[in-house]
Order: sequence, then structure tokens, then C-alpha cells
Amino acid sequence: MKVAIAGAGAVGRSIARELLRGGHSVMLLERQLDHIEPDAIPDAVWVHADACELALLEDAGLETYEVVIAATGDDKANLVHSLLAKTEFGVRRVVARVNDPRNEWLFDSSWGIDVAVSTPRLLASLVEEAVTVGDLVRLMTLRQGQANLVEITLPGDTGLAGKPVRTLTLPRDAALVTILRGGRVIVPQPDDPFEGDDELLFVTSVEAEEDLRVELANHGIKP
Repeated sequence: MKVAIAGAGAVGRSIARELLRGGHSVMLLERQLDHIEPDAIPDAVWVHADACELALLEDAGLETYEVVIAATGDDKANLVHSLLAKTEFGVRRVVARVNDPRNEWLFDSSWGIDVAVSTPRLLASLVEEAVTVGDLVRLMTLRQGQANLVEITLPGDTGLAGKPVRTLTLPRDAALVTILRGGRVIVPQPDDPFEGDDELLFVTSVEAEEDLRVELANHGIKP
């Protein structure tokens, strides 16, 4: 893919390196001249441009990129860049960084954003996931807030131990996508048994999340 990243700070550079390792083409857009260091990531295209200036984005050929990542440290700039990428350049996929969790409500399709990533929120969720057993923890919001990735760790003495996956009657818009067991990643089949301390990852719509909580509670798990 061709990926354009607005913001060549620590976050933008880290994303660029990972994408380049994956064989993708990367352009880094940076407003501050002293932050432009082509030698730091020589395989990327470096462009000195304000990510909110339409003419400069036209010069950079943003319309030729399949994915745009708004990764600056300024939420306002990320919102404006996302909106321009989607509405003016027709970029298929726009991902935006949320710096202040209080601004999360803004980062949706009305600003051209397909996926919003809140680092503080994600870290808090991962902390909860690491220390919480028997609670349903929301790890990530997907598809413009229409679905969530949620996790629950079964207690060691769970009543589901030994019972097959089909024991859970999931809501229509919820799916058990992975069971993490020790170092293993298990794609669950209907007859696979649960074990104590399993980590269950579900993708669920916002509306179905409460129904999922009720179903887990019916099996003695009170998230």
C-alpha cells in the first residue's frame, strides 16, 4: 500500500518504520523543518508541508495514497487533515490519532475518520485487561464506533471449564474470534472446550455488548 503519515514525530516515525518493514510505501508529512530527517528513515518519502494546507497536500499527491494516518500531536490538526484526506482527496482509509481522550467523541465519520486510535484509552484498557479477571474490558473501537473489540479473562475456577464453545449463545451481532491460552492463539470451533484462565476476545456491536454481558452472567461470569 501507499501510506501517507501526517506528523514525523516519535509516533509517526515508529509507524513509518513498521509499515516499511511490511513492504509498504510511506510518505511522511512534517510541518516543522527541523523535524525533517531523511537519514533517520531513508526509505520513506519526506515532505515539508503543513498537513492542513490543501495546496501543499495537492503538491504532495495525496490523492495517490490508499491510506492516510493523521499522527500529529495536535488533535485539531489531525481532525482537519483527516477531513481533507477523505473529502478532497478521496482517500479510502483514514486513521487518526487521538491525543486527548476528552476529544474522542469528535473522531468519527463526520470528520472523514474510519478508525480513531486513542493511545491513553488503549493503554488504560490494556492495564485493565492485564489485572482484571471476570470483567468484560473494551480494548478498541472499530468501524467508526459501530463495533468494539472486548475481552474477558475466565476465572481459574470457571463453570465453563470443559464445556464446548457452543455452550455460549451469543447475540446476533457478537462473535467470539479468538481464545488466548498460555502462549497459544486458538481460532475457536464449536466443540473446542473452554479452560480456566482463558482470555476470550469478542467483536460485538455496541448494541449487542450488553446482551453479551447477560449471556456471560448466565454462565456464572458477572462482567
